[in-house]
Amino acid sequence: MPEIIDEEGNLMPPAPAPARTPAPGGSGGGEEASINLFKKYELGRLLGCGAFAKVYHARDLRTGQSVAIKVVNKQRILKGNLKANIKREISIMRWLRHPNIVRLHEVLATKTRIYFVMEFAKGGELFAKVVKGRFSEDLSRKYFQQLISAIGYCHSRGVFHRDLKPENLLLDENWELKVTDFGLSAVTDQIRPDGLLHTLCGTPAYVAPEILAKKGYDGAKIDVWSCGVILYVLSAGYLPFNDPNLMVMYRKIYKGEYRCPKWISPDLKRFLSRILDPNPYTRITVNEILIDPWFKKGYKEIKYPVDNEFEFKDSGGDTEEGMFLNAFDIISYSSGFDLSGLINNNGNKATTEMFISAESPEKIIEIIEEVAKEEGMRVTKKGKGIRLQGSFVVMVEISRLTEELVVVEVKRGGIGRDIWKEKFKPKLNALIYQSERQVAGN
Repeated sequence: MPEIIDEEGNLMPPAPAPARTPAPGGSGGGEEASINLFKKYELGRLLGCGAFAKVYHARDLRTGQSVAIKVVNKQRILKGNLKANIKREISIMRWLRHPNIVRLHEVLATKTRIYFVMEFAKGGELFAKVVKGRFSEDLSRKYFQQLISAIGYCHSRGVFHRDLKPENLLLDENWELKVTDFGLSAVTDQIRPDGLLHTLCGTPAYVAPEILAKKGYDGAKIDVWSCGVILYVLSAGYLPFNDPNLMVMYRKIYKGEYRCPKWISPDLKRFLSRILDPNPYTRITVNEILIDPWFKKGYKEIKYPVDNEFEFKDSGGDTEEGMFLNAFDIISYSSGFDLSGLINNNGNKATTEMFISAESPEKIIEIIEEVAKEEGMRVTKKGKGIRLQGSFVVMVEISRLTEELVVVEVKRGGIGRDIWKEKFKPKLNALIYQSERQVAGN
């Protein structure tokens, strides 16, 4: 395999990826096993993992293209009270369209997992490259320009990343930078009446001084600070603020105490001093960065794309089998993210239950109508579903999730729960889509 960094600190082209990749847990030898996900993706090797998710390489079975699939464990999300974070991350990523931001293609879900299907960045993490040695000043400038282009785009749309670091910056097959991991990002709706954000987040070595002060902060300004730390790391090969004692490191950050190595040019030193300014009110802004002489060298402005394509449209036309739903919307209104299997509920309040099925809407309605007629209930067609009325009332709506799958939402209220449990559920349970078996243990 060729060296990643040449003698002048420039990146070498990536080696070709192997045609086949081992499945999670596979031995990697011989004819490797693979996992078929939703009959759409062939899940391959593990790319990375964190506390709440794992990321796999995968192949789109329709196009043969490589994708990255982030697998999120729902139980861990619920235990960590991170449901809102996941919903926000999906909402943000599906909206952002910039050449230097990893693109989210679609979101899939089962009973226990959520799958983010994303653009595959073949070059891997920028962090893995810089640990091999510092970059040349020109190369550092190139990546910093791409980073600022992406972050400026986010800020113009009211999105603040809040966890920028080399581990969250990827490289594609052409060594172009891609910003990823919006799990800690914030939007303007989260700004309090004082005009500031207050949630403490970020990675210690990259966190801005005002976050340490715990008095609120401007999301755009803390992103600029983190970008400055990244620029320093790329150019110097090590962190500007670092100490084995975390409190000592925080004091250095709070005071903006750092030293530039001798190989950093005077122009870059000046530029870094404006970014790593501990006073957020005098710190350089993104707009000011764009006109700085050091930054402008060789910079080509990127025209922000305006398209907002996504695999599942928020509002699409009716089809013969019903309206297509966005997976984000399904996750948003599903209690506990439970998309597979009927939920057992007690009490007499109105109840909503959901499940995914590979059966056609016509077949599902036919089965429900048969049971309803046996129980002497009145059946009325209503919109995309039916209404059942007897000793209790049931509304059944069916919406298409993918070409193969539909989501069935059942709302019921009143008495007669035993009839529902004994008569309807056994018939409906047989229709539940059981894809989880194919990905058990991953």
